[in-house]
Amino acid sequence: MLVSIVLLKLLNNMVIGEVFINYWLIAGVVFLISCLLIFIALKLFPVLGLMDRPHRYGLNRKPIPYYGGIAIFLAFVFSALIFVPWSLQLGMFLLAAFILVVLGLIDDYRGLPPWIRLAVQLVAALILVFSGIGILSFNVPFWGVVELNSWLWLGVPVFGALFTVLWVMTLVNTMNFVDGVSGLSSGVAFLAGLTLFFLSINPALHTDLISQSYVAVLSLILAMVSLAFLIFDFPKSRILMGDTGSTFLGFVVATLAIYSGGKVATAFLVLGIPILDMVWVVFRRIRSGGKFWKGDLNHLHHRLLRIGFSERMVVVVYLFVTFILGAMAVMFIDSKQKIFMLLALLILMLLLAFMLVHYGSKRDDKFVKPRSDD
Repeated sequence: MLVSIVLLKLLNNMVIGEVFINYWLIAGVVFLISCLLIFIALKLFPVLGLMDRPHRYGLNRKPIPYYGGIAIFLAFVFSALIFVPWSLQLGMFLLAAFILVVLGLIDDYRGLPPWIRLAVQLVAALILVFSGIGILSFNVPFWGVVELNSWLWLGVPVFGALFTVLWVMTLVNTMNFVDGVSGLSSGVAFLAGLTLFFLSINPALHTDLISQSYVAVLSLILAMVSLAFLIFDFPKSRILMGDTGSTFLGFVVATLAIYSGGKVATAFLVLGIPILDMVWVVFRRIRSGGKFWKGDLNHLHHRLLRIGFSERMVVVVYLFVTFILGAMAVMFIDSKQKIFMLLALLILMLLLAFMLVHYGSKRDDKFVKPRSDD
């Protein structure tokens, strides 16, 4: 009983900042673990021949270590096992993540058909669903809460499972699509993790701060692992995460957004630009009669490069907008306020679309090609 009282007191103090040093300590340890593993990868991968093939993308540079997602995954798993109590849900989450990492490794090494990638993503999402991690409801502003657990099959809410699978697969592919410029995926994942962390320690959003403290720690681990990789990936890329890393990061963001008490809408706002960019690009591919899974040069970061942005400026602009959206998500937690944020995001995307159409038509299509398939 005394231990419970002390724990609750510590958690309350953590929220108001008196014992916030605990989170700083976790962040520091995770960052050091991540940097160490990435540094080992930098030294070991060239010896093992785990290098990229820049000629594949028409890039005139020396090969650099590839498969950096291995270091990202190991850093996250080691940190989670150190700082988060073991549970069935944590085990199932890490198992699903491991399956996706293996998928990414095979895809990076030899390439996989789109249907296999989507099938494995579906399996990973279903592992979450059957372990009890899923979207059971969502709040519609000016309407109320919509429950998704009314129709059960094998004890699993069918509509909740469908929304969960759709959400997870959307985030996984969004992070994969955005990994076309050095520092973009890791930077977006860092800001997403940081946003989920601050929301998880907000007492106004939760009554169960003990379970949310675990989510906060996992979100902080995600942020610190991503930050460590960002340092090695930007402004000059010394290692590439590949599909192994981007797929894993997307899966972690998607899962934490669900597990942290229904922050799916918040994660959507923070990742609004890359998500809407992915939807738009896929729609254009289908409308033009092409294959929606076949990579092209029409993503937002490609178009920004085309109109004269440097790769560094593309990352800065992307991350600045993501930071603003994340800060607004932390400050404005009311659902009605998020509607106005979503409208602002849509207006921003329309302005970007106008700028790209207007200036893009005046530029030649020759620019630095993307470094990976998306």
